[in-house]
Amino acid sequence: MTPHAFDDLDRRLLHALQLDGRASFSRIGEVLGVSGQTVARHYAALRSDGAVKVIGVSDPEALGEALWLTRVRCPPDAADAVATAIAGREDASWVRITSGGTEIVCAIRASGDKTPLVPKLPRVLDVTAQCVLHEFLGGGEGLLRKARVLTRSEVDELTWSADAPPRREMSEQDHRMLELLRGDGRTPVTELAEATGWSQTTVRRRLAELRAGGLLRFTVDFDHRLFGFGVHVLLWLTVEPADLDLAGRLLAEEHAEVAYVAATSGPTNLVAGVVCPAVKDLYGYLTRRLAVLPGVRRIETAPVGRTAKSARATGW
Repeated sequence: MTPHAFDDLDRRLLHALQLDGRASFSRIGEVLGVSGQTVARHYAALRSDGAVKVIGVSDPEALGEALWLTRVRCPPDAADAVATAIAGREDASWVRITSGGTEIVCAIRASGDKTPLVPKLPRVLDVTAQCVLHEFLGGGEGLLRKARVLTRSEVDELTWSADAPPRREMSEQDHRMLELLRGDGRTPVTELAEATGWSQTTVRRRLAELRAGGLLRFTVDFDHRLFGFGVHVLLWLTVEPADLDLAGRLLAEEHAEVAYVAATSGPTNLVAGVVCPAVKDLYGYLTRRLAVLPGVRRIETAPVGRTAKSARATGW
């Protein structure tokens, strides 16, 4: 958690950045009714505390890649070492230790028809991988939208809209720029220009084209505890195929606890990231709301203990 006193303006700022991660602080302040300097000061405090970060992400499908959710079982005393090794991979988007340290769950991107391979690591007991077939909801976007942090008019004013022709392919310079934006989505245009060798005007135009083409978007990686969610779990659900699409849409649209939901290949066909204030609230969610979801035959609950690598590609 952040020592900064998280307040209503911070909540509104996070939602604004989710709508447009590179919006100027002056523009955000204009819509939220405060000065741009005030917005900048709040963001700097949250950013320096490590509680909030804007990151640039790319759609795996747009780059000809597939996203695999990989589950690695190991003894609890080996979990930290295994998770750290996986986190060091460039193709690992995020890595989390779950189920009391007995399992590591990670998202790995693979190009074309290649399947993700977790290298042989000491004391790994088992590895399974499930391909993400369809994403219903990604990252903090859902939590912020469902919390109705901003009004409808504020959302309309702050939502980014394409003002350039879409670009469908990435050059070497584009990839250099994306790498910087993955580390900090608000990297100044001057630094992006220096890294690519382009002028600042070209950088701005290229950013707009990549965003319009779906090759680049911005999301906010934030600590869920800022919103009072102290419990984070992954749910692996087995749903009747005829009900899969409806179940996914209901989770994405109507369940405030759901931060992420996607259909996958494998023995379970729906995965969800769920956050709740406390364990008792999780129990209530599982037994009341989730239990009546259409077509659900089986639910596996995996509490998240530690994050070894934060979201980069999925925003979750």
